[in-house]
Amino acid sequence: MIPLPHQSSPRSRSGRVAVVVGNPKAASRTLGAAVHVASELAGRDPDLVVDLADLGPRLLDWSDDLVGGLVAEVGAADLVVVASPTYKATYTGLLKLFLDRFAGGTGLRGVAVPLMLGAGPAHALAPEHLLRPLLTELGAIVPVSALYVLDSDHDRPEAYDAWLAAARPVVRAVLAPPLLEGVS
Repeated sequence: MIPLPHQSSPRSRSGRVAVVVGNPKAASRTLGAAVHVASELAGRDPDLVVDLADLGPRLLDWSDDLVGGLVAEVGAADLVVVASPTYKATYTGLLKLFLDRFAGGTGLRGVAVPLMLGAGPAHALAPEHLLRPLLTELGAIVPVSALYVLDSDHDRPEAYDAWLAAARPVVRAVLAPPLLEGVS
């Protein structure tokens, strides 16, 4: 489980875990994979799950309060798993519509994990080369390599095991309260 601070300060973390899924199909395999990864990294279910397929045309309305609120919540999360199926060798336009709302450099203030699902190994580097740079541009800390999972393996826990074994201690260390917090 991610260690949570007991008192709030500008530098302390809330322990909020979010998932954002850019699959145009609601309740997709991508959603299942992202929730699994977030739960495994945090040791509990995510606090917020944003399935962008449920928002549809609201994503095009920059004055939409619901979408604006979700952007604020995701931006403030300490851990966010950002997931997409591989479309045309990259993440979906639906995910891009949502991420375009975040301020560059400060829009994502926590740890982000890029995750993509795809039909075959040809696009295995897509999350590392395309989604990871976007998340860092938005201000996220991306301390572990991106994760690519074959669609055919999305529901097999062993497809995630090696990546989780390497990523879990790094993510938890980054999310732990700073050792010198409060020391001047």
